[in-house]
Amino acid sequence: MGEQAQPPRPGIGVGVVITSPAHPKCVLLGKRKGPVGAGTYQLPGGHLEFGESLAECAARETLEEAALRLRNVRFASAVNSVCAAARYHYVTVLMKGEAEPGAEPTNREPEKNEGWEWVKWDEFPPADQLFWALRCLREQGYNPFTEELDHLKGYTGAHQLE
Repeated sequence: MGEQAQPPRPGIGVGVVITSPAHPKCVLLGKRKGPVGAGTYQLPGGHLEFGESLAECAARETLEEAALRLRNVRFASAVNSVCAAARYHYVTVLMKGEAEPGAEPTNREPEKNEGWEWVKWDEFPPADQLFWALRCLREQGYNPFTEELDHLKGYTGAHQLE
């Protein structure tokens, strides 16, 4: 008898909510390129490397993708994003950090991202234009301009996306 194929395991990602004193009430967003989520807005971030802390991953990915060094990196949230149609399942830990004063992003991965821009948190694109982890974060009610974690109360980790 043949073995049944096991579904792939979820990926582990780290997304970074970046603020800047030069851009009040804004966070850094890029627009994705590539086979998954092309044209949707994303935060800087990527895969957690073996042995790496969440803060180290956030700092590394931000430097690699946007050429920004971060200060005060800390936990913001976690989301469980599943889209069966795209065979996408990621648990993403969201970290928050501030860009160094006077620093502006540079798009260091133009094959993956159209570019970076500062967008007011209260003037975000609609949910269907956000890549899944960012969409889930917004649906939680997260606010990057408070230090409260109230958005996690009652969160069950069930985000089934289409």
